[in-house]
Amino acid sequence: MRNRLKKDAYTVGIDEVGRGPLAGPVAVGVVRTRLARKEYSELLRGIRDSKKATEKEREKWYAKAQVWKKAGSIDFTVVFQSASYIDRSGIAQAIRWCVQKGVQTIHGAFDDEYLLDGGLRLPEEFMHQKTIIRGDSTEPLIALAATIAKVVRDRKTKSYAKKYPAYGFADNKGYGTYTHRHAIKKFGLSAIHRKTFCKKLYLK
Repeated sequence: MRNRLKKDAYTVGIDEVGRGPLAGPVAVGVVRTRLARKEYSELLRGIRDSKKATEKEREKWYAKAQVWKKAGSIDFTVVFQSASYIDRSGIAQAIRWCVQKGVQTIHGAFDDEYLLDGGLRLPEEFMHQKTIIRGDSTEPLIALAATIAKVVRDRKTKSYAKKYPAYGFADNKGYGTYTHRHAIKKFGLSAIHRKTFCKKLYLK
């Protein structure tokens, strides 16, 4: 039988971004708060699935999150794992590593409440965890974790454009757009491309 959740327990929202790109790292966002559900839901009223929000909207929420972090209302981190690691160990293992590293970074406890998006899971020692399908659309703390992770990953991927100008990373963020795929065909793979993702690249 699982232990009951403590009244003063923290709640942690977790989501990943960058699972599908052909280049760049995968990222996991982890947000931890002691605010009650009613409080953080009100604070995050209007937040949307990061994939449906505009870049301007995501940046706005990220700026708010930084203010809340300084005020002590929340804590958050974004953890990356590289393309080379993904090629060696697979995307699923890379995401698991990021999730666990993120929880360690924000000092998550076994008896915190964990809300995870999609197929994400933590080890069984984390007693109060709930995986929510489409959680980034229905659970505001997961949506914030995804938004923060996407903003930070997008900024990181854009920075690669200076070193690898041929691939249009400032625009495609590493995803397999038409122009990106044709740049790969013309110039080959860079050091930040996921070779295992590009093996069956069909260019039409």
